[in-house]
Amino acid sequence: MLFADVAAPDSIKTRLTELAGNGRVAHALLFFGDEGGAQLPTAIAFARYLFCENRTANDSCGTCPSCLKINKLAHPDLHWVFPIALSKDIRKSDDVLPEFREAFLEFPYLGINDWFNRLDAENKQPVIGKDEANEIIRKLNYTSYEGRGKIMIIWMPEKMNSEASNKLLKILEEPPEETFFFLVSSAIEQLLPTILSRVQMIQVRHANLNEITNAVTKNFQLSAQQSEQIAVMSQGNIKEAYLLADDNIPANIYLELYRDFMRSCLRFDPFKITAWIDEMQSLGREKQKQFLTYALQMFRNSILIKHIPQQINGSAEEKDFLQKFHPYITMQNHETLTEEFNKASYHVERNANTKIVFMDLALKTNGLLNNR
Repeated sequence: MLFADVAAPDSIKTRLTELAGNGRVAHALLFFGDEGGAQLPTAIAFARYLFCENRTANDSCGTCPSCLKINKLAHPDLHWVFPIALSKDIRKSDDVLPEFREAFLEFPYLGINDWFNRLDAENKQPVIGKDEANEIIRKLNYTSYEGRGKIMIIWMPEKMNSEASNKLLKILEEPPEETFFFLVSSAIEQLLPTILSRVQMIQVRHANLNEITNAVTKNFQLSAQQSEQIAVMSQGNIKEAYLLADDNIPANIYLELYRDFMRSCLRFDPFKITAWIDEMQSLGREKQKQFLTYALQMFRNSILIKHIPQQINGSAEEKDFLQKFHPYITMQNHETLTEEFNKASYHVERNANTKIVFMDLALKTNGLLNNR
């Protein structure tokens, strides 16, 4: 990925290109951020930038031999370590490297659940073990193939067991010449203090609304309005934005679902509620969770429209519905509604019976809307 393709704050990209331009890249960097963030694509874009033969002040060229190899994650001096499900046949990342390349190239904002689902190993424990640490030391003691140094990307170093962590401490502190470690984490609190003391930390914060909108528009065939709506719904989480965009759903599907649900709950029409639940069940769990996230955003906007309507991001159709319905969302019931919808999302995530989850939510929503 080029920096231009990564939905991360421009300030992060500028900082990294300046470090490279000034020759001040630390031997060990820790890219960290929230789950579903852009830290892994950012680390890969920076690796591409360091290897690029014709880079500019702001980005890689995208066309030199090094860039073309990184397009396929196949540069000989770019090495990979990531969590695996240990078995008799799988002991190191290299044993499933083709699968990892395919998973990342298909969806760059990869999470551990996405990765283990791809391996059909979701019930196993993700780990980076001692065999992996030995392999890292072995690989980095060789000279680089192309003479521009070596980069070792360790995705989710928090999954290293104690043996692996302790084996890597020395080489992490004193790596071979022209060797860089890029650690990429979404849970730095789980890393050993001795590892944290050996790295320069690069926090990859969530992109803002405009950055996510631009990234979605660039990478998907969507209108500016659709991209902006997706950016708002994702609440700064680029992974969620890409999932929404990749679904290629109609721009107003969640508004229609929200409007029908809230109106049916207000007067509690059991026939309409039942039909709505049947429709929701047919969408699948990911879209059910996305609907619940959308509803939380609409609750927030219902409060904002009363006091600071200029801060609302949304389509004209959404704002029109908010103007009509916002009196039913008050400071008195807003907190409890938010709590109940978060609970529903939790239960959907854990494979609860969605008919029961949404009928329970409808009954509680009815009570809250009529006791505002």
